[in-house]
Amino acid sequence: MKLTFTAARTLLGLIFTVFGLNGFLHFLPMQAMPEGLALQFVTALMASHYMAVVFALQLGTGVLLLANRYVPLALTLLAPVIVNIVLFHVFMAPAGLGMAIVVTILWMLTAYSVRHTFQALFQTSVHA
Repeated sequence: MKLTFTAARTLLGLIFTVFGLNGFLHFLPMQAMPEGLALQFVTALMASHYMAVVFALQLGTGVLLLANRYVPLALTLLAPVIVNIVLFHVFMAPAGLGMAIVVTILWMLTAYSVRHTFQALFQTSVHA
């Protein structure tokens, strides 16, 4: 089981490191731009430089996951990014949903491997 968790963390780190770097260096071939509302959404994100922050988060968290350092922090920072990726593909560009699901599964496996660090978040009350 440990091998599964290590593989999931490494793959997740590799995915986000590569795509984070690609956001800055543009070394992967450009895919066809989505149409309609998805195109407008992506255009607004790029024009506002919002995606620079997203790419920086992807790169930073990907490196942390690959280095096996601050994994709970990396997972916490990646969670909203992954939620937005999934929602984008569910509502605007379903073609990429498969990869979004794979990334979600890898995130869940990695989070499960460090679940003890998240236990405090699920307490019903705080004892001061």
